[in-house]
Amino acid sequence: MKANSEIDVSVSARNIRRLLSFQRYLRSSRFFRGITLPNSSNILDDDYNGQAKCMLEKVGNWNFDIFLFDRLTNGNSLVTLTFHLFNLHGLVEHFQLDTMKLRRFLVMVQEDYHSHNPYHNAVHAADVTQAMHCFLKEPKLSQSLTPWDTLLGLIAAATHDLDHPGVNQPFLIKTNHYLATLYKNTSVLENHHWRSAVGLLRESGLFAHMSLENRQLMESQIGALILATDISRQNEYLSLFRSHLDKEDLCLTEENHRHLILQMALKCADICNPCRTWELSKQWSEKVTEEFFHQGDVEKKYCLGVSPLCDRQTETIANIQIGFMTYLVEPLFTEWARFSNTRLSQTMLGHLGLNKASWKGVQREQSSSGDDTDPAFEEMDSDVIPQEHRLS
Repeated sequence: MKANSEIDVSVSARNIRRLLSFQRYLRSSRFFRGITLPNSSNILDDDYNGQAKCMLEKVGNWNFDIFLFDRLTNGNSLVTLTFHLFNLHGLVEHFQLDTMKLRRFLVMVQEDYHSHNPYHNAVHAADVTQAMHCFLKEPKLSQSLTPWDTLLGLIAAATHDLDHPGVNQPFLIKTNHYLATLYKNTSVLENHHWRSAVGLLRESGLFAHMSLENRQLMESQIGALILATDISRQNEYLSLFRSHLDKEDLCLTEENHRHLILQMALKCADICNPCRTWELSKQWSEKVTEEFFHQGDVEKKYCLGVSPLCDRQTETIANIQIGFMTYLVEPLFTEWARFSNTRLSQTMLGHLGLNKASWKGVQREQSSSGDDTDPAFEEMDSDVIPQEHRLS
């Protein structure tokens, strides 16, 4: 089917790009080589590099502008930010990591995100990684998590959408995509992201000095974190989390409980856009809707039947976002605030309320101007959130 070819990536082309990407980075990155060339044209680059370093000093701030940071790093936000966080959390020293292998791994990860995706790209991965860092700093987590836990959390955040094709699972299923067949129509994208991450970990040799047992444990636990971002399993994880909170039996000295908290933290980081400032949240809303609508355009072109939320003729950003906030984001972040009742949690819920009100204002303006559509989630039960609304 032609639609398949539009989202398939040539394996040979990707392999060639991967082999070249690190060489390109070696040649072009003064940050990596530690060299400043005596050329007047570098003055602007040095200035931008200085601003990026200043931003990293505030990497734990919730209002961190990942879009600005990506521009300042010339599109290398994921590599630069994650490398910095590995050092900040002491992971390089603790696990005796080879910094060249670490950077090579991160470059390969960044290269395997699709820059032409409006939303599911390396900037989204960097944003989720920055959010994960904010959660790891929260008192309950920072006092309980081990370096191993932190390592898993950051790697899972950076790779959670690796090689995302820019379309959702139902699209892959109805076009008979090979990934849907490979993973038997179950958590197709999440399984692919996980397996892609494992492939890069092995290829980079970043943890080759560890025992085989530890490497296998790492791969499986990263998989459990990434698989938790499957929105279709939202109620499963939320119910388990809520049950522990109701019973007050969470014990973070137990590894399985810490792992559950990491899963919930990654879920929050993955869909935290509505909890950012309006300026940042609005940009993300526009980008994810653009990606939805592009899928709808392809579906129309090949008479595949337009998926819910993907028809630019009947949907609006405001309607999509209000439904998303109401049925997915609010329930998750309300429970997270029960677990970690901190200033950050209250800030996130505050932004969420303000952003929802702002989109409702947009919705009213559209309605009064005669450009209103039926809200996508108006009659929807929270237990039947459509798969098409996945952001993970």
